Amino acid sequence: MPDDLPLETAPRRMKTKDAWDWGLGRWEAYFGLVLVSTAMYALVGEPWGRGVVATALLLAMVPWYVFLGRRLIGRDRTDAAVYVYIAGLILLCDAAILAAPQSSLVLFAASPQCFMLVRWQYSLVALVLLNAVPAIRFLGSDPDTGAIVSFAVWTAVVIGFSMFFGIWIDRIIDQSRERRELIQQLETTRAELAEVSREAGVMAERERMAAEIHDTLAQGFTSILMLLQAADAYIGRDPESARRQVGLAARTARENLAEARALVAALPPAPLGGSSLDEAVGRLTERLREELGVAADYTLTGERRRLSAGAEVVLLRVAQESLANVRKHAKADRVEVGLAYAAESVRLEIRDDGVGFTPGASHGFGLHGMRERVGQVGGSLDVRSEPGAGTAVVVEVPA
Repeated sequence: MPDDLPLETAPRRMKTKDAWDWGLGRWEAYFGLVLVSTAMYALVGEPWGRGVVATALLLAMVPWYVFLGRRLIGRDRTDAAVYVYIAGLILLCDAAILAAPQSSLVLFAASPQCFMLVRWQYSLVALVLLNAVPAIRFLGSDPDTGAIVSFAVWTAVVIGFSMFFGIWIDRIIDQSRERRELIQQLETTRAELAEVSREAGVMAERERMAAEIHDTLAQGFTSILMLLQAADAYIGRDPESARRQVGLAARTARENLAEARALVAALPPAPLGGSSLDEAVGRLTERLREELGVAADYTLTGERRRLSAGAEVVLLRVAQESLANVRKHAKADRVEVGLAYAAESVRLEIRDDGVGFTPGASHGFGLHGMRERVGQVGGSLDVRSEPGAGTAVVVEVPA
């Protein structure tokens, strides 16, 4: 992933090490111990000159390993540098063994490296080359039967130990590589999921804001436009009615302004500010009566009580949308609004005797938005209507 990802999507780099990284220190401690022990054994067990030469060759393995071999372990096994390192290791070991036979002890540290660097097929070849000099030198000394048996056992132990230790290390390296790749995949997947989650959150917020604007500001502007058009019709012939319509438009504009401020500040809907749900629904009904001059009745049943913020907002928005539809489309003479509190739910009904419509036909964002809102709080919405027979909107939410 690129380094300039946003903070929300950039994966946090996991501060973990590969399994082999944890074991590398232990391997190097073992390698150093065998190397030092072999050098001391060569110095003590051989004439001074041969011992010094063997020790120098053995100690030359240290920079050879530090500057080349160490960075190759657990890496790409097809790298040509791997074979260069193994060839140099074989030359140093065989030269040290030629100078001092006691240096054969270093094979316990040199042979496993072959399995750690290349596949086992190539490791066996390197293992033969590492043991070839001791074998040739031994066979050239005309050994007796007991010596041959001892040498055979020694060689079998070196080869067996090297194969066991090397293959074990090889498996650790493979598991370490798989784990590293898995971690990288998990980090990439987590970053992708974070981006998807962020985009989903942005879309959900956009949809919420669209619903809020539709149910508040857009409806308010529609009311203002209708009131001003009605006032224009009264100008000149009925100034008092014109002033009343303008006054209603100004009140609606103030309410719209309060709704806009509430949206910006992420506050509860303005009609609920400092009042209960039933009072807010009652005010909406009264305003419809004043604006349209129709019979609009509001009834409250049951013991009113505070609901969750989500439930109250949903009921209020449904009431606003339904009454706005009555105002714009119904051409009704009578509207009935009822709010009923039950033990486990609250029911809102809005009925009109207007022109109605055909349920199931496309009716814009309003009805879809109402269904979305009601579904978010686990409620149910039922819209009943027929052309010429009015409309009934019934919504029930858990209390």
